Amino acid sequence: MYKLGIIGYPLSHSISAVIQKAGFESLGIEGTYDVLETPPEDLISRIKFLKTNNYAGFNVTIPLKVPMSLFLDDIDDYANIAGCVNTVKITENKSFIGYNTDIYGFKTAIPKEVNLNGKTASILGTGGAARAAVVGLAERGVKGIDFYTRNIINSRQTLDYMRAKFPNTIFNVYQIQNIRSLKGSAIIVNATPIGMKGFMANEMPLEYKDLDNLDSDTVVYDIVYNPIKTVLISEAQKRGLRTISGLDMLIYQAQRAIEIWTGKSPDANIMKIAALEALQ
Repeated sequence: MYKLGIIGYPLSHSISAVIQKAGFESLGIEGTYDVLETPPEDLISRIKFLKTNNYAGFNVTIPLKVPMSLFLDDIDDYANIAGCVNTVKITENKSFIGYNTDIYGFKTAIPKEVNLNGKTASILGTGGAARAAVVGLAERGVKGIDFYTRNIINSRQTLDYMRAKFPNTIFNVYQIQNIRSLKGSAIIVNATPIGMKGFMANEMPLEYKDLDNLDSDTVVYDIVYNPIKTVLISEAQKRGLRTISGLDMLIYQAQRAIEIWTGKSPDANIMKIAALEALQ
């Protein structure tokens, strides 16, 4: 029996428990998955709780992906590069090993036929999800990444960090309120929560004119998964643009997390069906 969970705040929108349960059932493995709402100020007490209550591991989501890094005994390469974690394995001696499966989920969701080599990408937002996107895009060969953010000063740390990690990639940062044109971007990634159910659900991080000016072969990737078809995805599809839903990223990162905890790979299709049913 595997005892697992997810920490973050808020978690009312999360369907991780549904997805993980389906993954375990596809493997014939028994496991529980608890939804543990954890505001940042309660992180230390939550860590103590997880250590003393026989948990085998847990997922980490907003806004704890970066601060959780301070409480780990070891991390994998992806977590090291991204500077944040979303999956933790608790060993028998109660050590915390951190992983970033968001990167795996992000890049696996991009179809192989989408050619990003030598091209420019645009990322909306500079938080933990944006870091995962940077690593995934760099591995797909993009030459330049433009960040768009509400607060350039607050994003400097992320920008400097990524420049150090990927010296061959050109990084720029701009005010998201002053987008002039995204023309020339091979892929646009929404790494903000704008459009998420319960958080500006009827809005999108871009203006309609921004989508109108995109090249016809631009890919629009929204990491928001609830609702499945966000305003951004819907408007991009109306313009004939190729889109990628955040649900695929969510499924693949969850699949990788179960592999880390159990050593076995669950059926991603079964997990996706469960997710779709939960989101109806």
